[in-house]
Amino acid sequence: MSNKTLIKWSKQITTSQVQKLIRAERDIQKAILIFDSATGEYANGFRHDHNTFGVMISRLVSANQFRSAEELLSRMKEEKCDLTEGIFLSICRAYGRAHRPLDALRIFHNMKEFQCEPTQKSYVTICSILVDNNQLKIAKKIYRHMKEMGFPPNTASLNVLIKALCMSSGTMDAALRIFREMPNRGCIPDSYTYGTLINGLCKMQRIEEAKELFKEMETKGCSCTVVTYTSLIHGLCLSNSLNEAIKLFEEMSSKGIEPNVVTYSSLMDGLCKSGQSSEAIGLLERMVSKHYSPNMITYSALINGLCNEGKIREALEVLDRMKLQGLKPDAGLYGKVIHGLCDSFKFQEAANFLDEMVLGGISPNRLTWSLHVKIHNMVVQGLCTDNDSSRAFQVYLSTRTRGISIDSQTFNSLVSCFSKIGDIHKSARLVNEMVLEGCVPDKAIWNSVVDGFWSRRNVREVAELLQVELMQDFLEPKV
Repeated sequence: MSNKTLIKWSKQITTSQVQKLIRAERDIQKAILIFDSATGEYANGFRHDHNTFGVMISRLVSANQFRSAEELLSRMKEEKCDLTEGIFLSICRAYGRAHRPLDALRIFHNMKEFQCEPTQKSYVTICSILVDNNQLKIAKKIYRHMKEMGFPPNTASLNVLIKALCMSSGTMDAALRIFREMPNRGCIPDSYTYGTLINGLCKMQRIEEAKELFKEMETKGCSCTVVTYTSLIHGLCLSNSLNEAIKLFEEMSSKGIEPNVVTYSSLMDGLCKSGQSSEAIGLLERMVSKHYSPNMITYSALINGLCNEGKIREALEVLDRMKLQGLKPDAGLYGKVIHGLCDSFKFQEAANFLDEMVLGGISPNRLTWSLHVKIHNMVVQGLCTDNDSSRAFQVYLSTRTRGISIDSQTFNSLVSCFSKIGDIHKSARLVNEMVLEGCVPDKAIWNSVVDGFWSRRNVREVAELLQVELMQDFLEPKV
C-alpha cells in the first residue's frame, strides 16, 4: 500500500478518528491513502489497532481487493496486533459473495495459524458460504467436524443444515424432520428456518405444504419477511395459482412489508405466462413508481409474455426501455423478439435485429447454438417469402460466415426465390453450396431451378453449367 500523505494529523490522532475517516470516504483509493497516512504517524507514537485494520480490510474486500486485504492480515501478525474472529469472517463472507468459496475455506483454515481459534460462529459461517455456493460435500465435512469439536447444535447451525437439505428433492423430507425435532434439541425455529423450508418446498412444487408452514409461521410468532412472501408468491405462480399470488402480494403491502424487485418480477412472470401481459406492464409502472429498477429477469418476463400474445410493438418498447437503462439483451431475448417479428411477418425488422446481435458481439455458444440456427434460418426463409432476395442473400452470407448451419428448407427457399427472378447463376451457386453442406437437393429444389431456367429460355446452357460445377466439387481432391 502507498505511503502518500493525504492529511496533516494532529498530535492527538486516535484510532477512532482514523476509523471514522476511512468509513466516511467513498473512494477506496482515498480510504487507502488515509490509512497509509495514519501509518506515517507511527514515528509520533500512533499505532493501528484491530479496529483500524479491521475497517480497512472490510473496505478492501468490499471492493474485491482481496490480495491487499490478506497482506494487511500478515501485517497485523507482524505488528503483534490482535486478530479477531470478525476480521477473518468479513474476508470469508466477501469471498462467498464473490463466489469463491474455496478461498473462504482457505481463510477459515488459516485462522489457527494467526492464533485465532474458530468458534461455532466461524464454523456456521463457513458452512453457510459453502452451501450457498453449492459445495455441499465440503460443507458436510465441516459440519461433521464442528460436531466432533463438541459444539452443541443451535438454531443457526441447524438452519444451515436445513438449507443444504432443501437443495434436493431427495433430502427435502429430512430437512422437515430436523425442523420438527428442533424444539426437542432446545432450538427454536426462527423466521429464517421457516423461510428456508418454504422456499425449498416451493421449488419442489410442494405448494400446499409451503402454505401450511406459512400459516404456522405466523402462529409461532415468527415475522414473515419479504423473502418468505416472495418465495411463496413465486411458488403460487409456478403452480398456476395466480389469484392466490396476487392476494398474497396485496396482503404483504397492507402489512407494511415492501415488495422487492424479485417479488415484482415473480408476479409479472406469473401474469405474463397466464396471458395477462397488460396487467404485468401496469405492475412494472407501479414498481418503477416505488423507485425500484427492473432487472434482466423483469424485462425477460415482460418481453416473453408480450411476444407470446403477439404484442410485438409493446415488446419492442420494453426492449428499448431496457436498453436505455443500460441493460444488454442476451441471445434468448433477441431470439424471442426475432421470432415474434417473424410471426408478425416483419422480416426486415427481424433481419435488423440479427445485425444488431452481431454488432453487439453476441455469438453462438454451446447453450445458444440451436437458437442461433433457428432464428437465422427463420429470417432468411421469411425474407424469401417476401421476395426480398437481396436482403435474404445478405443474411444467408452472414449466417454462413459465422459458421451457423443452413438447413434444407432455407436452401429451398433461396433457390426458389432466385429462380423466380431468373438469377440463374445464384441459383446454381446455392445448389452447389447446398451439396457442399451435405444437403441433398430434393424434387422441389430441382423443379424451382428448372422453372427458373425455363423462364429464361436457356435451360441447356445453365443445366450444363450446374452439372460442371457439381462434378468439379465431387472430383476435386479434398485437402
